[in-house]
Amino acid sequence: MIIPILIMSPLLIISVMREEWYPFFFKMARVWAIFILIGMGFKPKKRGEKTWKKGESYLFVSNHTSMTDIMLMLYMVKNPFVFVGKAELAKLPIFGYFYKRTCILVDRSNMKSRRAVFDSAQQKINQGLSVCIFPEGGVPDDTSIILDNFKDGAFRLAIDHQIPIAPLTFHDNKKRLPFNIFKGSPGLMRVKLHPIIATKNLVADDKKSLREQTRNVLLQELEQPSL
Repeated sequence: MIIPILIMSPLLIISVMREEWYPFFFKMARVWAIFILIGMGFKPKKRGEKTWKKGESYLFVSNHTSMTDIMLMLYMVKNPFVFVGKAELAKLPIFGYFYKRTCILVDRSNMKSRRAVFDSAQQKINQGLSVCIFPEGGVPDDTSIILDNFKDGAFRLAIDHQIPIAPLTFHDNKKRLPFNIFKGSPGLMRVKLHPIIATKNLVADDKKSLREQTRNVLLQELEQPSL
């Protein structure tokens, strides 16, 4: 992870100096992700046509099982987006420097921090960017869980800002590189691109039904793979 960051560091440092230069940083981040995936022997394979359009904002969501989820999302999505992620990752050396300058950080134990996410997301959307959230909120300790319950925050954000949800299902990331450093292997990474889920005219009371609708799309694909 660190080697390509070091190689590209001059360009990366320049790209995070101003917010309006974020699209350039995003392109560099995609190069980094592709370098990581190919270098580790992973072969992404997608099924389904993307239904999101260039120049429009979306909320990208997927299941969260591996350290490679971030890289695979960057690999699959060309629309510039920002991650909503854990604040503690900003403490990582080198990676954390760029992470805290380009992502929307949230401390889930802090109510003020969680509320600030909505203001930050609105700012990014106003700049023409999309947002990416892993709505499980983390990786469950019980490895038998196929898909954990979704948190409400992502769906409240989508409704509040009236942006469509673009779901993706990652099939093999847990097998390829789990959070157990003694397991994993090179190989296929299957991704299913689902049709977008509209949020236009939805209100706050629709949050739970939207959450379950989105979760069911991913769960059905995980239980009955289409590829």
